[in-house]
Parts: sequence; structure tokens; C-alpha cells
Amino acid sequence: MNKIITKIRQELKRASDPHTKTTGQNFFKEKIKLYGVKTAVVSKIAKENYEEVKGLNKNQIFEICEEFWKSGYMEESFIACDWSYRTRKDFKKSDFKVFEKWVENYVANWASCDTLCNHTVAALIEIYPELITDLKKWAKSKNLWMRRAAAVTLIIPARHGKFLPDIFEIANILLQDKEDLVQKGYGWMLKAASESNQKKVFEYVIKNKTKMPRTALRYAIEKMPENLRKKAMEKETITK
Repeated sequence: MNKIITKIRQELKRASDPHTKTTGQNFFKEKIKLYGVKTAVVSKIAKENYEEVKGLNKNQIFEICEEFWKSGYMEESFIACDWSYRTRKDFKKSDFKVFEKWVENYVANWASCDTLCNHTVAALIEIYPELITDLKKWAKSKNLWMRRAAAVTLIIPARHGKFLPDIFEIANILLQDKEDLVQKGYGWMLKAASESNQKKVFEYVIKNKTKMPRTALRYAIEKMPENLRKKAMEKETITK
């Protein structure tokens, strides 16, 4: 396993670009650890090298993924997300604890959070929907990335009209969160839900708009018709 980890890291170093490394930091408030490799190139490296590990069992692949997470490099976290998602046919309910550990201990920026949760964690939730109960616990965490993760995990299921009552429950928990990245996260979740349940999401927004931070509200209504957006954004009823 150490051999493939070393190989990946060598390829990332060779593919690094000073300009990409410098400009990459501009998308984050936190200090990000970067090689400076374009996302498309990272995806290609992940795909090509997965051939060397796909014969391993899922837990062995997770061990490699965890080593990537431990490095702190964002590009390595993307490879961990890619490889863990590729094992989804073998997911077990107990894998939730593995992913929870990664979010709680290693996720340190929105890009790593969203890449892991939009795909890997979401795939597990769709197989074992009872795990949404644990997502609601994440929403109450002191760790802002776990709170964001609780929402962004449901983005893709929300687009397909799934889990609407749970989506509203998680939004309720996060409703007045002080962190803008959490506000954006649950606003994005509501926006995704509005693609299949526009009327119900709009009703939710109208009901809660005096409590919702404007950041979350704007995200939630972004894909709605202009007349609904205007009604939701009436200034005299919005708490700034």
C-alpha cells in the first residue's frame, strides 16, 4: 500500500503548477495545503491509479484513503473521496463511522467537505436512509465542517425529491448558524430540494425568512422564478 501512496504523491508533485497553487488559495478563507494541481488532473490521476488497488478489499482501500486524508493536502483528499466512492457497491452501514471520522478529524475546507459528502456519504445514505438520524447529530456538532456536511450530504438526494422532511429538520437545526459556510451549505440543500419540491421549499422559506440569515435565504431561492424570489426577499421582513 505504501508503494501506491508514494506513486500518487510523486505524480501530484510532477503535475503541480505554481500559478494553480497560488490562485487556489483565493477560493478559501482558511489556509489550504496544496500541491497546485488542477482538479481535472487530480481526477485523472485518481482514475488511472485505481486500477492498481481495485483488487484490494474495501477496508484496505479505506486505509489508503485515510493516509491521503492525514497528509492534509487537498488534492490527496480528493483522491480519497474518489476511491472511497468507487467502493460504494460494497458499502456497509458501519462504514458511516469511517466517514464520520474523516469529516470530524481531517476535513478542513469546503471543497474536501463537499467532495466527500456529495458523493461518498450521500451514496451510503441512499443505501441506508436510517443513517439520516446520524446526520442530524452532525448538524448539532461544534465542528463547522460536520454541520456543513450534514446539509451537503443530502444535495443529490434532494434534487431527486428524496428525504424532504429530513431536509427541513436539518435546516431547522442549522437555521441560525453563525458560520456563513454552514448557511451556504443548508441554503444549497434547500435549493436542491426546490428542484423537485418548489412549492414546499418556498413555503418553508416564507415561514422562516425572518430567522434565516440572508446568505442562506439567497441560496435557497436561487432557482425559483423571479416573482417568488422577490416575495422571499422583501426587505422589511428579513433579519439582517
